[in-house]
Amino acid sequence: MMLPAALLLLGVLTAVAGPRLLARADWTDREPVVALWVWQCVVAAVLVCCALSMTFSAAAAWQAVGGHVFATAPGAVVEAYALGTAGPTAAATAVVLACGGLWSAAMLVREVLRARARRRARRAELVVRAPLLPGEEPGEDRLVVLEGDRPDAWWLPGTPPQLVVTTAALRRLKGRQLDAVLAHERGHARARHDWLLNCSGALAAGFPQVRVFAAFRDEMHRLVELAADDVASRRFGRLTTALALVELNEDRGVFGPCPTPQAQVRARVHRLLTPPDRLTAGRRLRLTAAASLVPVVPVLLAFMPGLRALG
Repeated sequence: MMLPAALLLLGVLTAVAGPRLLARADWTDREPVVALWVWQCVVAAVLVCCALSMTFSAAAAWQAVGGHVFATAPGAVVEAYALGTAGPTAAATAVVLACGGLWSAAMLVREVLRARARRRARRAELVVRAPLLPGEEPGEDRLVVLEGDRPDAWWLPGTPPQLVVTTAALRRLKGRQLDAVLAHERGHARARHDWLLNCSGALAAGFPQVRVFAAFRDEMHRLVELAADDVASRRFGRLTTALALVELNEDRGVFGPCPTPQAQVRARVHRLLTPPDRLTAGRRLRLTAAASLVPVVPVLLAFMPGLRALG
């Protein structure tokens, strides 16, 4: 039975070719939302390949599993998959891939629990530093202002998400720059970027040697910021958003000669000040549709023997 091996090979090819093609593409910074979707489809295709390969390997290795997988399938379909010709590696492949799936789920649960713990700690700190005023309800979506010498603004995921800004940021930001910063953070909240970051971080932490997952995590951190920048710039202008970024990060050495962990802020400011031409609506639609088909390919490959038998 060659199908599990073919699915694994397809997953490896997708994991290798996908990031390389996206790295060479000249449109990802121009359309970060589309790029986010394409990256998710590439990673989903890799995971689907592994899941299908595990399923068919287990069905070939153990009759009980095969009976459940092909319980309602006609006899011709079962014969087309040639379950009885599986080699001795089928059981090992199924076990390894099942362990990988369980490990991925465990890493995701760990990442979510850690994020929740951090969120609870930060919300508890907010309650102490910025208690509710008389008449305020705990569930209100309010803007929290904290005393601080460092200009900063961030959002806390949750229900509802909370926007936090320091007094130094209020003093530093001028005109509609504060509105642009708040629009940026609300863009994160509306798009639920925290889930993208949690999932990509879990995969990268669980499989540090798999380059596609590390690239997925790094690109998610970069692209969600570009997408939120676009949300703010559409409402308040690119110049205002760029100046707000400069004001918030000027004291952190971002724009100096030495690289810093926030070095991408400089690239974000440059992107806002020299906006590239957006793709046409037709090309965005074609890219989105093409990316949506990537996870479908392994499914079609898995069903091909059965479809041929029925045909």
